[in-house]
Amino acid sequence: MEGRRVAVHPILGRLPEAREFDILVDGRPVRVREGETVAAALVAAGWSVFRHTEKEGEPRGVFCAIGRCTDCVMTVDGVPNVRTCITTVREGMRVQSQQGLGVWRL
Repeated sequence: MEGRRVAVHPILGRLPEAREFDILVDGRPVRVREGETVAAALVAAGWSVFRHTEKEGEPRGVFCAIGRCTDCVMTVDGVPNVRTCITTVREGMRVQSQQGLGVWRL
């Protein structure tokens, strides 16, 4: 798998085998590994901007990576403000970069 995913970590060792599948991000397929978070998959695929702030339109991405802040929120399957750093990928998932507070689309 290409991208920025760490295949061999100096302490944790080699990345274990996992089933791979695609999710749609902003209408484009992104290859992910079962069990990883949306944020981890996107960073591995080269994403750095997940949303833009409401007032100034400033770019935001992963900051805390533990679900405490809201910098990594995106719209997932029509639900805005999903913290992608604690949301696990699943087949058929549709993820959209979020503008401002996001819009509910069910």
